[in-house]
Amino acid sequence: MLSNITLGQYYPVDSRVHRLDPRTKLILSIVFIVAVFLAKTWVGYGLLFAFIVLAARLSNVPLKMLFRGLKPLKWILIITFLLNLFFTPGDTVWVSFWVIRITKEAFFQALFYSLRLVFLVIGTSLLTLTTSPVALADAMEILLSPLKVIHFPAHELAMMMTIALRFVPTLLEEADKIMKAQMARGADFESGNLITRAKAMVPLLVPLFVSAFRRASDLAMAMESRCYHGGEGRTRLRVLKFTRNDGIACLVVAALVALLILEGILL
Repeated sequence: MLSNITLGQYYPVDSRVHRLDPRTKLILSIVFIVAVFLAKTWVGYGLLFAFIVLAARLSNVPLKMLFRGLKPLKWILIITFLLNLFFTPGDTVWVSFWVIRITKEAFFQALFYSLRLVFLVIGTSLLTLTTSPVALADAMEILLSPLKVIHFPAHELAMMMTIALRFVPTLLEEADKIMKAQMARGADFESGNLITRAKAMVPLLVPLFVSAFRRASDLAMAMESRCYHGGEGRTRLRVLKFTRNDGIACLVVAALVALLILEGILL
């Protein structure tokens, strides 16, 4: 299960999406999240799906890898679908038995809300898979730099995000090693109901937290020994520049948003 988590992982290949400015990808990802909530009908969700397929093809990231990140969220998707299916009122009744009442409106709302979660997870995964943590932190720091006039810690926030994204795969690898070591000693993480499996994860969390705090202490000591004092006077090896491809990407996403707004007005 841990290998299915794609958030924070970077897929190092050469593609048009990888070569985009990280500021462009960060802004367009936020716009895409807004666009997901603009979709109201099958036409809108079809446009979102087509956009994701196009972005995946241009990024050379396999669709299988993007959808693999949904496996850890399967229970959230199922619960979201069932809650909307059974507790959403509607007029067109499909099934009515005892306290169970399923309507056409509830079914489509449950389906649309589940698809929203799917698109949100795939969109954010595509951002981290095509952008290195360092580039993403630089983009965030530059975009937040105007807030420095009100003493907003843009560099510190970007640094925290970099460290967090950088150590997600490391902690997952550490958790996988601990899990395999405990399974070799007879621990069972697969059988039983949901509560039993949750209790079985407790012996995994304790050494994982100890390892995380140890890594954090080593990282803080390493940064202090290198005289790290924030972003004051800091220069960059690679200067971010917008290119023609960034403009094309912005036009494509703007067209997607315009079509979704038009779809909401006409349909």
